[in-house]
Amino acid sequence: MDWKGRRQSDNIEDRRGRAPRGGNPFGRGGIRLPTGGRMRGGSRLSFKTIVIIGVVFLVLKLIGIDPLQLLSGGPGTVLTGGPSAPASQVSETRKDEMTQFVATVLAETEDVWNGIMKSQSRTYPEPTLVLFSGAVSSACGNASAASGPFYCPADQKVYIDLSFFDELAQRFKASGDFAQAYVLAHEVGHHVQNLIGVLPEFNRRRPSMSQSEQNRMSIRVELQADCFAGIWGHYTAQRGLLERGDLEEALNAAQQIGDDTIQRRTQGFIVPESFNHGTSAQRKEWFARGFESGRLEACDTFNNPV
Repeated sequence: MDWKGRRQSDNIEDRRGRAPRGGNPFGRGGIRLPTGGRMRGGSRLSFKTIVIIGVVFLVLKLIGIDPLQLLSGGPGTVLTGGPSAPASQVSETRKDEMTQFVATVLAETEDVWNGIMKSQSRTYPEPTLVLFSGAVSSACGNASAASGPFYCPADQKVYIDLSFFDELAQRFKASGDFAQAYVLAHEVGHHVQNLIGVLPEFNRRRPSMSQSEQNRMSIRVELQADCFAGIWGHYTAQRGLLERGDLEEALNAAQQIGDDTIQRRTQGFIVPESFNHGTSAQRKEWFARGFESGRLEACDTFNNPV
């Protein structure tokens, strides 16, 4: 994706390094990207684990080894490898580039959706993108990085820990800048749904639904957000910003985060009745529909078979 040197959005709120307050965003209308339930970043040690660590520290002390020296890379630690930039310098450089990248992608979504809404005599209140590390507070409650990127309709903000992009590439096998852009465009798609009334209606009806009904409706909501991400991709392609292989990156990302693919990867079998985001085939199909058409009407997942 040809993104460098382009306009960057000012609608960025950097909360990295801040401690959140308690709560859970997904009981109050928060919409997240599925991650398969694996904890990362914000997981806690059990009491049993703490006891074991304490015993190990004591044993090392008794045999004359300082465990703190081992942890800090002190005497007795062997380092190998040729000259390279300090780890902190590398991470800061990459973090700065990723911040610029998401600010640029967010700006591109603003341009696209402002144009689409204007053509329909609507306004487009632009969402804010909140960058966080580890955990974050939102108007929908609290979330850890393990929850993945999410949109909170209560404050009209998209939340993302940029380390998710590393997980997207390594754990989900979906690398590439356009795969990353697809994730962000999907969450912005939820913002569009919030503006046009889809999310408010879903959240209004959800308390009266059974779990299976909620799951079926959630799939339609998520697939429409995929289609809206495809619409953004359509206009991004028209502006000549896509490079060879970009579309394949987005389709592969949609493939890798389908409910069936995630369940096979994490538990070895699938439970279709528990799906709430859509299968890999469905997610690819609806992203492709938006990408090919560029029209909101093509993204009606509620009145068409999914």
